[in-house]
Amino acid sequence: LIVINPDNPSGNYIKKDDLVGLIEWSTKKDLTIIIDESFADFADEDNNSLINQDILNQYHNLVVIKSISKSYGVPGLRLGVLASGDASIISLIKKELSIWNINSFAEFYMQIAEKYRNKYELALKYFKDERRRFFNELRKISGLRVIPSQANYFMIELLESNVDDISNILLTKYNILIKNLKEKLEGKEYIRVAIRDTDDNNLLIEALKTYLGNKVYS
Repeated sequence: LIVINPDNPSGNYIKKDDLVGLIEWSTKKDLTIIIDESFADFADEDNNSLINQDILNQYHNLVVIKSISKSYGVPGLRLGVLASGDASIISLIKKELSIWNINSFAEFYMQIAEKYRNKYELALKYFKDERRRFFNELRKISGLRVIPSQANYFMIELLESNVDDISNILLTKYNILIKNLKEKLEGKEYIRVAIRDTDDNNLLIEALKTYLGNKVYS
């Protein structure tokens, strides 16, 4: 059983206690459960990570993976974590990994990351506040249905427009690139937009208002 939490592309989030319940259920069913918590840092719930020695020791059928690149915004470094209380899984992974599985840039990053922990926590607080504001502003735009999210993006249903048209207009006229989800969601009119800083988010809000006819510029 594979669970992405928060989910991509919806941003749906399962609380930690509920996840533990799911892990217990999978234990009874003799299932290995793999939980990807790459976007968990963005969730409002505190201390939500399952990379916890007590939890891993209790549930040997649990494997937790996390892409550090997602949370910290360093995709080029290709860093990630896999954790499990099952020693045989860890041994197998270690055996299959190449000797030089990270480069010197990634190694240096890991050495200094803890130094900026407090700044990272402050940045997450700012992000969560901005996500709430951005969500409330997007909801005011007619023709959109914004899905609540605990990740660093929103999935939005277009109620009156075409995904291909709005994607092209935003890119060519406003230099804004969004994710077209039509192929992923079998032809349904959904897009995914990143949550950035206030200025960038406001640019997208104004572009969507203009395109959808909510606001007319002189």
